[in-house]
Amino acid sequence: MFRSLALFLLLALVAQGAGADRIKDLANIAGVRSNQLIGYGLVVGLNGTGDQTTQTPFTVKSLKSMLSNLGVTIPPEVNLQLKNVAAVSIHADLPPFTKPGQTIDITVSSIGNAKSLQGGSLLMTPLRGADGTVYAMAQGNLVVGGISASAAGSSVTVNVPSVGRIPNGATVERQVPGKFGGRDDDPIVLNLHQADFTTAERMVAAINQALGGQAAQAIDASSVQVLGPADPNQRVSLIAVLENIEVVPAQGAAKVIVNSRTGTVVIGQNVQVGPAAVSHGNMTVTITADPIVSQPAPFSGGRTAVVPNANISVNQEKKPMFLFNPGVALDDIVRAVNQVGASPTDLIAILEALKAAGALKAELIVI
Repeated sequence: MFRSLALFLLLALVAQGAGADRIKDLANIAGVRSNQLIGYGLVVGLNGTGDQTTQTPFTVKSLKSMLSNLGVTIPPEVNLQLKNVAAVSIHADLPPFTKPGQTIDITVSSIGNAKSLQGGSLLMTPLRGADGTVYAMAQGNLVVGGISASAAGSSVTVNVPSVGRIPNGATVERQVPGKFGGRDDDPIVLNLHQADFTTAERMVAAINQALGGQAAQAIDASSVQVLGPADPNQRVSLIAVLENIEVVPAQGAAKVIVNSRTGTVVIGQNVQVGPAAVSHGNMTVTITADPIVSQPAPFSGGRTAVVPNANISVNQEKKPMFLFNPGVALDDIVRAVNQVGASPTDLIAILEALKAAGALKAELIVI
């Protein structure tokens, strides 16, 4: 049913095309994914920058519970006032195929009101997956990128000192269950990072050309399945071949992305504008107070009075109208808008008006 592995490797050479990408960069293998881990623990050894126990009672309860498990009993009426302990959450990503005994990086974040985790040490903390199973144990000294200092009522904070990392801070205790091998009829499924029918069709053609026959078939716009051997060793070799096959991805749909909060506008490569004439200008209304003092004639018995007066002027910028011919591309759009000196806010207004007029041949997405 399958060709020999040697034949796969010999047929894996694919002619490189302009703008071609490896399948490794366009898709991932179904089932090969990382898993998120989370835990709750205590950081000790802080220099007076820990949780204020009166406002975070869970820190004291956690410490008492930990000491009780270690054989140290603290009476319930004793109210601990600690400044060198902080309650933290720990999260990490467990990469695929990670085996027990290997280590992973972890991130430690304060969940109380600790000012800084600088110089602290994380005590042994179990890290659990979504199923509640413990997959790793975390412990170690924190590396904090931020710093906080205060004196005489003044304080300064650089970056975020309440978050730190521990490189190789967790030891994996359990492997995520899964079976990389399969039966003879279990295909290898490639999931595209961006669903596109054209890219999926080109990927199928490139794989079949490299491997021969009809080894690959498209499932939908985002998935392509390839017949693969059941033996894990041959399966790994086949995936290594598949990852390095080059495919020319399809050009994306015409889109204009507008961030109304920051004024950022991103115009896609295939955006075009139909026939349209655009004129955009700003009107400035200026009102200035110019009071007039009314002075009565000598010996008239009148009083000096201030008469309010205001000067109003209207100034409208004279910006030329520019014309978009049919099929105008991205370069012409940017050049025309720059000629009238439009700001990002003005550009957003112009694009929205073009979309409303039906002249913008693209999807306008406002985020």
